[in-house]
Amino acid sequence: MSFIGWQGVFLLALTLASCAPWEQDQQTQAARQQSETAAVWTATLTVTAPPTDPPTITPSPTVTLTPTETPTPTITATPTITPSPTYDYPDAVVSVAAAHCRYGPSTAYLHAADLYEGDRGIVDGRWPYSNWLYVKWDKLNYHCWVSPSVVEVTGDVSALFYVDLHLERVGSNMYGPPKNVRASRQGDQVTITWDKVWMTEDDDRGYLIEAWVCQNGAYLWWTAGFENQYTTSYTVTDDDSCSLPSSGKLYTVEKHGFSEPVTIPWPDH
Repeated sequence: MSFIGWQGVFLLALTLASCAPWEQDQQTQAARQQSETAAVWTATLTVTAPPTDPPTITPSPTVTLTPTETPTPTITATPTITPSPTYDYPDAVVSVAAAHCRYGPSTAYLHAADLYEGDRGIVDGRWPYSNWLYVKWDKLNYHCWVSPSVVEVTGDVSALFYVDLHLERVGSNMYGPPKNVRASRQGDQVTITWDKVWMTEDDDRGYLIEAWVCQNGAYLWWTAGFENQYTTSYTVTDDDSCSLPSSGKLYTVEKHGFSEPVTIPWPDH
C-alpha cells in the first residue's frame, strides 16, 4: 500500500466515525417530534370530541288550521210573472147579401175576394186615411180590406194599429208600369195622361192612381181606379190652399197584381 492510499483509508474511517453521532442525534430529534405531534393530535381530538348525549330538540308548535266558513247562499225568490191580458180583436160579420174584399182600402183597388152575408172574420188593422178595415176572414187564408158599410163589427176598432200598404207583395204583374206619364194644370184642374199598356182581355184590370191633393184647405188622400187599359187620362181638382205639396203615383193593374209605380210629375200652381 502506498502513502496516498493509506491516507485515504484513514480519512474515510475518520469521516465515518464522525457521522455516526450526528445520525443518532437526528433520529432522536425525529422521535421527539413524532411524540409531540402525537400528543398535540391526542389533545386536539380530546377537545373537539362530540358530547356523549345528543342535543335535546325542542319541537316546533303544531299549527291547527281553522277551516274557512262557507257562507250559506241566499235564496232569491223567483218573481211571479203576471200574464198580460190577451187583446180581443173586434169581430166582423158581413151584413149585406154580397160584397167585395179588396187589396187596398178603397174601391179603386184590385178585387181580392167575394164576401157573402154571414161570413165572419177578425179585424186586426185599419187605414189612417179612410175608415176601411183590414180583416182576416175565416174562409180565407189571407187578409184583405173591406168597407165598414158592409159589415157589422163587435169591438173597439179605435184601439187597432194602422196597417201600411205593400202592393208589391200582391201577386205579380207581367206587363210593367205605364210609359210616358205626364201631368198638366189648368187653374185648379190637373190632368194626368199616359200611354196605353197592352194586356190580354182576361188579365186587364186597367190602372190605379194614388195621390195627395188639396181641396178647399183639406189635404186629401185620393185614389182612382180604371176598369181597362183603354182609359189613359184622368183629371182631379187640386188647389193651392194647403201648405203641403201635392203628389201622385200611377200603376198598371192586371188580375195577378200591381206593377211598380211611376211617380207623376205633378205641376206647380
